Amino acid sequence: MKKLSFIYSLCAVLALGACDGVKPEASYPTRPDAGGNGDIVYSDEKRDTIFGEGETLGSTLFGRDDEEEKGGSGIGVNSFLWRAALDTISFMPVQSADPFGGVILTDWYENPDAPGERFKMNVLILDKQLRADGIRVAVFKQKAAGGGWRDAAVPEDMAFNIENAILKRARELKVQQAAAQ
Repeated sequence: MKKLSFIYSLCAVLALGACDGVKPEASYPTRPDAGGNGDIVYSDEKRDTIFGEGETLGSTLFGRDDEEEKGGSGIGVNSFLWRAALDTISFMPVQSADPFGGVILTDWYENPDAPGERFKMNVLILDKQLRADGIRVAVFKQKAAGGGWRDAAVPEDMAFNIENAILKRARELKVQQAAAQ
């Protein structure tokens, strides 16, 4: 097994080393003032592409520079909602958190004051803007019964109250950041 991984590693190194001598092809656009010596043109100039006017693959997949004004800071969703959601559910064990997709999944949490009941939450951040409809919370509840766990009804307003707590904390974080600047 070690020989096989060594061979794969050696092949990868050799393949990457072979790329050293690759020259740009003449079909690439060149600078007119460069005397046609084959320098590739790199321009910040906006132009029409298949992604729309002034758009590039990088600007559509990885976000644009102007999106930071909407509350994004290197993550795919509103940073205030993201931090507020993590703060609000910090008492529960987080099973999975995806800042680019805006998904936080918790593991089951059993409150020591209410043995025999446990809760789990899924938090979805749906927007890059700080908006009331930019977050959704799903709450699941189980009760101990006969040596196992059975699904139980969740109070109707529980998810709504958690959403409101997250939104309140997000507003507080935004005000704190504005005051610090």
